[in-house]
Amino acid sequence: MQTDFLNLPAFRVIKVDESLHDYHVTSEPVAVQTACTSCGSENFGKWGSREQLVKDLPLHGKRVGISIDTKRYRCNDCGKTFFHSLPAVSQKRQMTERLVHWIGQQAMKRTFLSLAEETGVDEKTIRNIFRDYVSELTETVRFELPKWLGIDAIHLTQYRCVIANIENNTIIELLHDRNMETVIEYLSQLECKEKIQYVAMGMWWPYRDAVNRVIPKAIVVIDECHVVRMANDAVEKVRKNLRQSLTPKQCRALKHDRIVLQKRKSQLTDQESLMLSGWVENYPELGLAYRLKEDFFKIYDSQSSEEALARYAAWEISVTEEVRDAFLDLIKAWRQWQPYILAYFDHRITNVYTESLNSLIRVLDSLGRGYSFEALRAKLLFCEGAYKINQMRPAFEQRTPVFRPGLGRNMVGFTSLVGTSCYQDLIGDDSEESKNYGADIAILTRMIECGEI
Repeated sequence: MQTDFLNLPAFRVIKVDESLHDYHVTSEPVAVQTACTSCGSENFGKWGSREQLVKDLPLHGKRVGISIDTKRYRCNDCGKTFFHSLPAVSQKRQMTERLVHWIGQQAMKRTFLSLAEETGVDEKTIRNIFRDYVSELTETVRFELPKWLGIDAIHLTQYRCVIANIENNTIIELLHDRNMETVIEYLSQLECKEKIQYVAMGMWWPYRDAVNRVIPKAIVVIDECHVVRMANDAVEKVRKNLRQSLTPKQCRALKHDRIVLQKRKSQLTDQESLMLSGWVENYPELGLAYRLKEDFFKIYDSQSSEEALARYAAWEISVTEEVRDAFLDLIKAWRQWQPYILAYFDHRITNVYTESLNSLIRVLDSLGRGYSFEALRAKLLFCEGAYKINQMRPAFEQRTPVFRPGLGRNMVGFTSLVGTSCYQDLIGDDSEESKNYGADIAILTRMIECGEI
């Protein structure tokens, strides 16, 4: 039983000692050292030994430590000393390769402290393994470059830049800040960046300038939600200013006013419509702000950029002096970003899925009690099971016609695919090309809500 205890063919188990929390396994390498690790010479001799403790995967809920009597040798040709090669043991750390890989995978969805307690490995070492694992994933995992790119920001101690594939609703990168230089650096290293046709973003000029510099042919589109949000913000300013001039009794009459005023008129219940009509009658300024908000939303019902521009011009004229200060930020933003705002009406792409993800990223960050940026980025981008992958299979390969003797002038046979290299290519895994579009936002949402990451 002891021979199979570790399930590591490279080691022979000599003894197993069990304590309350641990397994202490005494073992030795099965293979014999045949050459010097420096020069490859077979002319070497023994030069002492040492006992080496190697951590392994937890077993039966207990930590596992393997004590290996490692022999030391001295090469008679190059004069260097070396230890017996230990297969399946990490070259960088005193633990098995399978434990290193397991810790890297588990650290994507568990805390470093819980892994340290389960394996008996120092928490700092867990953290370093995680960083190496993420670096390896960053080098090897490649996401398909989208035709529709989304750029957004999220505030986590500071602003971070979120890059999304809005064609497939996936997240493909999280940058450590939203500065123009950072975005330029990211866009510049993309292969075939000319493939990007449209870029949806918020009204943040470093994004626009970075895209225009690196991908000048891409069409910049200001996302709808960023613009209409400013109309809601204007109504909120009017509401707050009004409340400051009211008595406590009057304020109580405006109960739930914020929720009602943020809704579209078509979304109001009968009770909310009745409440709103009373507020509009008693406070005309509030009613005016709500009507202007509703009229601005109707601009986005336009079928073309020309129609949207005409509707906006009529809307701006209707903004009277009573509420103009509240809507001033919206008016300025439209004037400064007008070509990019109007581009939406000809190319209706939106970052709405990325916007919904931002709140969940904050939830994930709070659950981890403030993950480092590197840990949060890794959990979002490389979460196992969250990728949206499309398997591309080759076209059906027809059999090749072959003229065979004895079948007549017009009779042909067909070559068999079975047993040929062509057939092996068809059934082999290498025949299927997979396209990884990044972490699916809907799957990430479910996994975060279920506590799976």
